[in-house]
Amino acid sequence: MLDTLLIFVGAGCGGVFRYWISNISYWFLGRQFPYGTLIVNVSGCFLMGLLFILLIERFNGLGSQLRSLLLIGLLGGYTTFSSFSIETLNLFENGAFLSGVANILLSIILCLAATWLGVIGGRQL
Repeated sequence: MLDTLLIFVGAGCGGVFRYWISNISYWFLGRQFPYGTLIVNVSGCFLMGLLFILLIERFNGLGSQLRSLLLIGLLGGYTTFSSFSIETLNLFENGAFLSGVANILLSIILCLAATWLGVIGGRQL
C-alpha cells in the first residue's frame, strides 16, 4: 500500500514538472516544434538511466520504496518515454536484440496508429 501511495505522489509531482518544463521551453523556444515534449523526454530518459543505475545497481540497499517514488512515480508522471527507453535498453543489454527492435517498431507504429484511430473516432463523434 505504501508503494502505491509513493507512486501516486511521485506521478503527481512528475506531471507538474512536465507542465512547468514544457511551458518554459515553449516560452523560450516557441511552439513551431514540440520542444517541450522533446526536452521532457530526453531529460526523463537521462534521469531514468542515471537513477536506475544508482538505485538498482550502486545503492541496492535503498529499497523498492525509493524506486517506486522516483522511477515509477516521478519519472512515470514526467514521461513514460523514459520507461520505454530503459526497458528497450535492458532488452539490448540482455542480448534480446530482436525483442528490443520489435519493441521500438511496435511502440512507434502501434502508438501512431492508435493515435490516428483515436483522432478519427473523435472526429466522428
